[in-house]
Amino acid sequence: MKQQGGMEKPVLQQLPVLGDRMTFLYLEHCRISREDGAVTVRDIDGVVYIPAAAITVLLLGPGTEITHRAMELIGDTGISIIWVGEYGVRYYAHGRALNSHTSLLERQAKLVSNTRSHLEVVRRMYTMRFEDEDVSSLTLQQLRGREGARMRRLYRQQATLNNVEWKGREYDTEDFFGGSPVNQALSAGNVCLYGLAVAVISALGCSPGLGFIHVGHEFSFAYDIADLYKAEITIPLAFRLASEDIPDLPATVRRSVRDAIVKTHLLERMVRDIKYLLGDMDLEQQPEIALWDDHHRLAEFGVSYGKGGEEK
Repeated sequence: MKQQGGMEKPVLQQLPVLGDRMTFLYLEHCRISREDGAVTVRDIDGVVYIPAAAITVLLLGPGTEITHRAMELIGDTGISIIWVGEYGVRYYAHGRALNSHTSLLERQAKLVSNTRSHLEVVRRMYTMRFEDEDVSSLTLQQLRGREGARMRRLYRQQATLNNVEWKGREYDTEDFFGGSPVNQALSAGNVCLYGLAVAVISALGCSPGLGFIHVGHEFSFAYDIADLYKAEITIPLAFRLASEDIPDLPATVRRSVRDAIVKTHLLERMVRDIKYLLGDMDLEQQPEIALWDDHHRLAEFGVSYGKGGEEK
């Protein structure tokens, strides 16, 4: 199918799978447009062409302008787009990703709406953080306390290892540079994980807002998923980079997190982990649209249900 300008709209089955894509791009002070199947980024230094089908999520910082044609391409290729504050430390808005089915969304909604199944998912999330321990007999309150102790211990260990002063996790969303270098690095790194989690969750057809440990926020599930990887990725990177004399610490952190995501195959791991947390389902299943039925659950779509019987 041709669109205006001669660009052929991509077919879902032809798009690269999520794991084959780049991780994320943070852009600021530039104009974003499109040329055929590429996103173009123009600033005072010139123009960069980025294949749209290779991008997972765009973080748009201050001074960015984006054209309608660019958004058209972004929507067609399933890129998540998030408008953020300077250095990516504040969230303003986001655009939807390309969802093709609701199988996992329905599963997620059922799990989060039932107290017993909700607690089972929470236990799975905590168990993933204590792989070498048996925490099956612990209550939710005990698990939460164990996780808090683990994180405090990890922060202290990284501070000692990198000779960085640590007075606790403190940050002000209104004053990014008012925080210590290590807190700046943690904030910059974590927002990259959050953006990636939103992209993966949305691409799988789930809701970033239906969380299990975190609740009540539109990114609750994204926070749940991102928290699984902070101890491995953003925390060690933040302390190491904060110990060095780096002129542009937030930008360096973003690039380092990007490289770590690629090296650890985090995109693929997120997909597998979300599948595990929500139940062993076929993520490639893309059912055709159907009608809900109170007796048989689903009824055939595209049928005229009238007195004269069923007509196609």
